[in-house]
Amino acid sequence: MTEFQELIKERRSASNFLKDKPISQKEFSEIFEMVKLTPSAFNLQHTKYIVVTDPEVKEQLRAAANGQYKVHSASAVILVLGDKFAYKNSAAINEGLLMLGIVTKQEYDLMVEDTVSLYETRGENFQRDEAIRNASLSAMMFILVAKEKGWDTCPMIGFDPDKVKKVLKISDQYEIALMITMGKERVESRKPRGYRKPVSEFVSYV
Repeated sequence: MTEFQELIKERRSASNFLKDKPISQKEFSEIFEMVKLTPSAFNLQHTKYIVVTDPEVKEQLRAAANGQYKVHSASAVILVLGDKFAYKNSAAINEGLLMLGIVTKQEYDLMVEDTVSLYETRGENFQRDEAIRNASLSAMMFILVAKEKGWDTCPMIGFDPDKVKKVLKISDQYEIALMITMGKERVESRKPRGYRKPVSEFVSYV
C-alpha cells in the first residue's frame, strides 16, 4: 500500500478532540502552502479561509452550530469560504502570464473577457455554485494535507450560515461552503466507519 493510500484509509471524521493541543500559525502556513496548489476553475482561486482559535469566538461558533461539542473541543475551527465574485480578479490573476510573455496581449484580453463574460452571463446562481464547488475542492485538499501533517478534521454543514457570518463579519460576497473542526482526535470516542457503497453502485462506464 502506498503512503497516499494509507493516508486516505486513515482519514476519519473526528467527532471529539483532545484538549490543549494548540496548532501554531507556522503549521497552518505549511498546510496552506500545499492547499494553494488546489485546482480551481480558470485558476480564479475562489477560496478564502478563516482560522479560528480564540476560545470565545469558538464558543460563538458552537452556538451557531447547534451546540456541537466538537466545535468546543477542537483546537481550531476553520471556515471555508467561496468568493462569488472571484471572476472579477481574472485580469490581475492572469497578468503574470502576460508579463512573462507566456500569452500575448490579445490572448490575455480574450482570456479575461471570456472568463468574465461566462460568469456574468450565467448569473448569480452559477456564481454561487462555482464559489461552493471550488471552495469544496480546496477544502478536501486541506483535510488531506492536515492529515498528512498529523492533524484530524471533521467537515461540517450543521450550522446556521447567517449566524456564522454575523460572528465573523463575513460579507455577502462569500458563501460558506464548509466548517471544519481540527485537532487531535480523541480516538476512544471514535465509532466504526460508516457503510460505504460498493464501487459498482456509484460508478458507471459508457
